[in-house]
Amino acid sequence: LRAPHAYSPAELRAVLSRARAQGLDVVPLVQSFGHMEFVLKHREFAHLREVPALPNALNPHKEESLVLVKAMIDQVMALHEGLEWFHIGCDEVYYLGEGEESKQWLQQPDNTPEKLCLAHIKAVASCVASSYPRVTPIVWDDMLRGMSEETLADSGVPQLVQPMIWDYAADLDVEGKVQLVEKYQRCGFSKVWFASAFKGATGANQSLTLIGHHLKNHLEWLEVASRTPPDVLEGIALTGWQRYDHFSVLCELLPVAIPSLAVCLQALKNGGYSEKVKENVEKLLGMPNLEIDTYMSTSLGTFPGSNILTLVTQVSFYLKSSVDELLERNRYVTGWVSPYHRKRKIIHPIIMHLFQPDAVSLLSKWNAVVQDLQAAMEQVFHQCAIEEWMEENVHPSLQKLQQVVDDLDEA
Repeated sequence: LRAPHAYSPAELRAVLSRARAQGLDVVPLVQSFGHMEFVLKHREFAHLREVPALPNALNPHKEESLVLVKAMIDQVMALHEGLEWFHIGCDEVYYLGEGEESKQWLQQPDNTPEKLCLAHIKAVASCVASSYPRVTPIVWDDMLRGMSEETLADSGVPQLVQPMIWDYAADLDVEGKVQLVEKYQRCGFSKVWFASAFKGATGANQSLTLIGHHLKNHLEWLEVASRTPPDVLEGIALTGWQRYDHFSVLCELLPVAIPSLAVCLQALKNGGYSEKVKENVEKLLGMPNLEIDTYMSTSLGTFPGSNILTLVTQVSFYLKSSVDELLERNRYVTGWVSPYHRKRKIIHPIIMHLFQPDAVSLLSKWNAVVQDLQAAMEQVFHQCAIEEWMEENVHPSLQKLQQVVDDLDEA
């Protein structure tokens, strides 16, 4: 299943030993129910889909499904020593209960989609418990939220897993979250986790991170935490999305969102956000003036990857707008260098004289910026990620401009 550029065991061990040296505990996550596209898109595993046409959810009725999940977990476990927690996913199991085997199962008395969901979570968690008794499985909580206390309590799941309650909104329902924690406690879950977001979650093709949104999300979680018994809250995971799902485009790159991560971590550590916290973050990042309520990052930081943030900001703000300004709002272009004229190569030499230098100069300016960005990204990303980001965010505008310059040359 691994990608061609997946980390090697040696690379992974290096990352893990660096993490240990920094006092960090690593908690791996292996999806085991929903978000299974990375497995079920492959022809060899397509027979394990809940709904034959959709590669998102695993069929919980097939014995082979559990064999597959166990194999994935075992392989990841083998590369990690001394784990305390292991995240088994289980969020967003869309279309569960809509496969043929599920439909038959649901026709039997007392069977419900909730019980079907809990049975699979229990089976996966039991696998972890029997092979790795010292490791506690974590699950995302969204499939559990709407279930009755009785259903949850009777399932045996609360004794096996810790739920991670996720919400990435800037205005989350604090009261509702406090009640949810209390409900989970009554059902028998010993501990709960929260999950916030420091990047992603604000737009599938978002290229810059609005720090203010994520900061508000963390301040709300602090409010929920202050009303949660300290022995019940195990911790908070600051998620940093790279895609909305396996098939969507890239959202904000990690270097772009490091200031947001710093702000959110410092807010959690200090129990809030103040001028003093802001100054501390600026010092840590080497950024003289941190903007949290606009996307505009006017200052170049000294943190690793800050050059990528600066160049991505330039591209995101000005590439499309400057090319559109030149090609769609310039009267010489709209009046004398239209697609009709370019196709027939009949362009007045005076117009060429007035317009061509602007087009050539804009193109060379952007080519230089994009070259710098390419070089900066090569220090951090695999070629396929750079290619994808460029094709999504750079090529549409740059190719349009290049085409006009080529047409002018030819004419």
